[in-house]
Order: sequence, then C-alpha cells, then structure tokens
Amino acid sequence: MTNIGLTEEKLFRLYKNYPDVVTLPQMCEMLGGIGDGTARKLLRGDHVEHYVIKGTYYIPKKCVVDYALSEHYAYYSKKLKAKLPPHLLKGGGKN
Repeated sequence: MTNIGLTEEKLFRLYKNYPDVVTLPQMCEMLGGIGDGTARKLLRGDHVEHYVIKGTYYIPKKCVVDYALSEHYAYYSKKLKAKLPPHLLKGGGKN
C-alpha cells in the first residue's frame, strides 16, 4: 500500500535544502503543507520519531522521510488535502 515509485533517494533530493533536524513548521512543509494540528497529531501518535526540548519539537529529516514512505502515510494521506507533489508519487521525472 506504500506509494509506488516514491523512494528514499527521491525524498532526500526533494528535501536537500532542509536541515538534518527540522522544526514542526518545516515538517508541515515537507509533508505537502499539512496543518499544524495534523502534524502534532502525527507526533503525539508516535507516527514520526521526534524530540521535544523546552516545548519545541525537533524531528530528524530521516524520520520525516521514513514516515512519508510508511504504510500509515499511504493510508492517511488519502484523508488529507495536503499531499506530497504528485510527480513524486507517480515516480515521474522531476527530482
């Protein structure tokens, strides 16, 4: 049920301008513009590995990539308005 054609390599190329550890707003952008509440729900549900330091979420970029490749994201993204760019999901030529 995972996204066919979507690979770790493609996502790391897409996310190359992001730091190795991202903030909550950056994670929202990386997952196609999901809302803050949705992102917090994913973190609280332990779907994306993260750390909290003094009330601020820190998420390793690798964990965002792993989540974007997960069965949960493949299922959950069908409910979301925000999604990864379609050319990535179809295995298209960009990036």
